[in-house]
Amino acid sequence: MDQRATTLPMPPGWPARIRAVEAGELTPPVPKPSATVVLLRDGGPADGPEAYLLRRRTSMAFAAGMYAYPGGGVDRRDAEAELGWAGPGPQEWAERLGVDARTAQAVVCAAVRETFEEAGVLLAGPDADSVAEPRDWSAERAALEAHELSFADFLRDHGLLLRSDLLAGWARWITPAFEERRYDTWFFVAALPPGQRAALEVGEADRVAWLTPDEAVRGYEEGRFGMLPPTVTVLRELQPVRSAAEALTAAAGRSLEPVLGRAEVRGDRLTVRWRGYDELTIDGSFPAPSPRSAVG
Repeated sequence: MDQRATTLPMPPGWPARIRAVEAGELTPPVPKPSATVVLLRDGGPADGPEAYLLRRRTSMAFAAGMYAYPGGGVDRRDAEAELGWAGPGPQEWAERLGVDARTAQAVVCAAVRETFEEAGVLLAGPDADSVAEPRDWSAERAALEAHELSFADFLRDHGLLLRSDLLAGWARWITPAFEERRYDTWFFVAALPPGQRAALEVGEADRVAWLTPDEAVRGYEEGRFGMLPPTVTVLRELQPVRSAAEALTAAAGRSLEPVLGRAEVRGDRLTVRWRGYDELTIDGSFPAPSPRSAVG
């Protein structure tokens, strides 16, 4: 086992929830479909691309204080909407994502919409060969975030086509069954379109940063950057990549089989493993509280 596997801490709330699920005392919540985008821009030729990361505010209910990519939940309205679309269509994305065409359309829309809402980067344009000109979209982003405006209506109002060809599927992670909030998340990679800039201030984040995968992983391993397992794993997988274009090419050969952390309970010892990712293993002795201590 990778030496790092023995040093990862068990989040405080996990032992009790793991035991409750194991004992059948807690029904795991159904994972909510979501999408997130690793937005990349090219740095120096020796450094490789930089990824856009947001540090979530400590007041957030999920992943507070953690660095993450722009992303969020699927809006079911997008599954039914008539959309202006350029690039691989919903059926082609369905085959790639392993879902039906309606779900694929909603997931791809979520990826583009959340990148726009949170990063201010719009993966859409007036035709299949261009992207929208930079402008102040703050009012539209706020309306989308407040669910006052659907993404389909936004595209239609501005004569834009969603550019699905600017996305590439990278991974799919499902939150472990014992977590309080669960997500079934597709991870995409995308290159920052020419002429567009990512937002320096984001409502759900208290900091944004462009970091090479090497810088971000080093910060995580040194304890300076908190990250959930999927976030740091994707960064590690991107370390060999030397450009944003190379990342999109590499994505085509990647499996999108779901990655799901599973817990094992053997007496006082609790172990959480993600198959194929031994470096993420969390393992240790966590005695169950006695009835006396639990009550008083």
